[in-house]
Amino acid sequence: MGALEGESILITGGAAGLGRAVVMRLLEEGARVTVLDRTPERLADLAGEALAVVGGDVRALADNARAVAAAVARFGKLDCAIGNAGIWDYSLSLDDLDPERLDAAFDEMFHVNVKGYLNLAKAALPDLVRSAGSLVFTVSNAGFDPGGGGPLYTAAKHAVVGLIRQLAFEFAPAVRVNGVAPGPIETDLRGPGSLGMADRSIGDIGLAATAGPAVPLGRVPAPEEYAGGYVFLASRRDSRPATGGVLKLDAGIAVRGVGRTAAGGGLAKKYGVADR
Repeated sequence: MGALEGESILITGGAAGLGRAVVMRLLEEGARVTVLDRTPERLADLAGEALAVVGGDVRALADNARAVAAAVARFGKLDCAIGNAGIWDYSLSLDDLDPERLDAAFDEMFHVNVKGYLNLAKAALPDLVRSAGSLVFTVSNAGFDPGGGGPLYTAAKHAVVGLIRQLAFEFAPAVRVNGVAPGPIETDLRGPGSLGMADRSIGDIGLAATAGPAVPLGRVPAPEEYAGGYVFLASRRDSRPATGGVLKLDAGIAVRGVGRTAAGGGLAKKYGVADR
């Protein structure tokens, strides 16, 4: 019997990459899974008695509510909701960010990566209270350390850490709220359309060659290797004492020690300031 046998779990952004790896692991552990995704057709090959798929946008509260309703209608309850849908800014620095695109890029990043989680929590709360269930949000090493993205992504992921802590406080003891913070990962993670990055995939930038040697583990873990963290936090047996915390699976990024000290070494020259 799997760790999540008979549990009903909803996940956003589950059609590709990390989300799909988590979906596969949840099914393997005996869960009944509902997926909310903008591209549900990607999950057509997984359709079956243990999987329901809902097309929608996490930025819309109504779409999150439809997904919750679908999970309850199909499986009779909701035990855990996983907020996972997100976008990345490809480490675009503030200095390089087009001023005319700043407002739109900020709104898109925070609406997907933060508001999407708020919407899920709002929509799922009544049913999670009824089941004494839990919420799990995907964070990132960028939720704790610089260099895992640009200022838009890093600020959004720091906001998610704060959201986890606040909701854990507000929902206790009825519903547990935790997060998983993956490190480098090669997936189909896309960027903001407002920055012309909607068709750009993190899997195309050769992350294994660039990030692998820079982390203590010496490699970029596969999406499947991160999935166990979600199983652990969703499991009533294994993580019942946990709420308000984030499970860091960052390939050792937080213990790299002294390396590159700053990223803005060229700014003085760029703006005509003499060497200091």
